[in-house]
Amino acid sequence: MERKHEKYQRLIDYCKTLPPLPTAVVHPCDKSSLEGAIEAAHLGMIAPILVGPSERIKAVAKENRITISDFPIVDAPYSHAAAAAAVQLVREGKAEALMKGSLHTDELMAAVVKRESGMRTARRISHCFVMDVPGHENALIITDAAVNIAPTLEEKMDILQNAIDLAHALRAPEVRVAILSATETVNPKVPSTIEAAALCKMVDRHQITGALVDGPLALDNAIDPDAAKIKKIDSPVAGHANVLLVPDLEAGNMLAKSLSFLAGADAAGIVLGARVPIILTSRADSAMTRRASCAVAMLVAEARRESGKVVAG
Repeated sequence: MERKHEKYQRLIDYCKTLPPLPTAVVHPCDKSSLEGAIEAAHLGMIAPILVGPSERIKAVAKENRITISDFPIVDAPYSHAAAAAAVQLVREGKAEALMKGSLHTDELMAAVVKRESGMRTARRISHCFVMDVPGHENALIITDAAVNIAPTLEEKMDILQNAIDLAHALRAPEVRVAILSATETVNPKVPSTIEAAALCKMVDRHQITGALVDGPLALDNAIDPDAAKIKKIDSPVAGHANVLLVPDLEAGNMLAKSLSFLAGADAAGIVLGARVPIILTSRADSAMTRRASCAVAMLVAEARRESGKVVAG
């Protein structure tokens, strides 16, 4: 089990050198979301601001023997109001990250993307899974499997740049992106292969920066050196990708869940492209996955501070 989580543990260990991240925890009104936030606080990863109906939060804490007396609560009567209040904390500079509690993702994201009162930037908002796959040497970033359903080529530019910036924030020594399709050859009948080729040319023209990018690549020759060799693909990315850009949400969701349920992988989730990183956790997430999601947000926020601007979040 220790070896299974070694990639996550490296991220968490690095974050021990960083100060706690001020984080607005949105509507933590069930045991898993409240307990996860408080555990991350005790580990020194986040400084939580609990946002939601205060009496309900206190009742959940009392019922589950979770001590929350040390943490501020911003009262908001229901989930939509909690999302709006949490976003306002970011706009006021009081929080440097959001963490999803027991509300639907679309409720949270609706507040994030509001034009006048939200947290938009010039970038498209996108989601990345940072996956710890047993037997795979490094953490694997998969995007976008949760936010953009059928992204256009223009939107994929931002999704790709967000993922590249995330890989740099996670201290990847070299970022190698495979743009996935069903085949490694350009086929006019398969639109994702055309878009992959276009994205690679955008990299050549420095419209997308910071990584080695190749595509189209099929999944096997993106991550398996032997498969790439058999197909005679001459590329620094093929067989060695650490970022996978999927054609659409359906493909990404199935890929991530296949790795989780068939290969025993864990999937930390982060939303990028807004003013601050957004930690997306699920009630099914393990404690290690929750800690890893916080660690990813801490590293994104650190990169943002170092650059003096928004970096993938």
